[in-house]
Amino acid sequence: MEFLCYHRDRPGSLPLRHELLEQHWSYMDAYAKEMIARGPTFADDGETLTGSVHIVDLPDPAAARSFAFDEPNYQAGVYRDVLLRRWHNTLGRTMGDFPGGPTEGNRYLVLGFGAEPCRSTDTAGTADTAVPAGQDELIAYGPLLSDDAATWVGTAALVRAPDRATARAVLAPDRYADIEVHDWEFGGRR
Repeated sequence: MEFLCYHRDRPGSLPLRHELLEQHWSYMDAYAKEMIARGPTFADDGETLTGSVHIVDLPDPAAARSFAFDEPNYQAGVYRDVLLRRWHNTLGRTMGDFPGGPTEGNRYLVLGFGAEPCRSTDTAGTADTAVPAGQDELIAYGPLLSDDAATWVGTAALVRAPDRATARAVLAPDRYADIEVHDWEFGGRR
């Protein structure tokens, strides 16, 4: 089962985040085989850390909750909140398989929150489950789902795009109550 976990930083927690960097990486290293994508998000200035996204393949929702809430930064209070949702890897690849590589161009995390929950099989209704055209710039893409995967609640994408507006356009605005776009980069040890 695939899950998206987005830890959002608490304001003022950057010194603590830096202090715990090795513990965070060591924790994530234990999940290297399960990792589909990972990396930090940034404010509009492109430098101020705002969060950390991880897309992982885990056995069940309990394992996903353990992954999210046992994480050292979470335990120490670095994060203000956590978005944890089932996710479906519609591209069937990891960020390491992305043909554009880890550094070329601007990268974004795009989160679309559905206007209303609906059956994940309701492709004719409000569920937005199809991969958009131009998937060459998609690093990861898939629906956000309920724990049992029966209900679509939104979509998450990691995308390379020239700017935020282009990244936002990956999602059809009429299907979402809100769309967030965050600067993002490939994470992990280099």
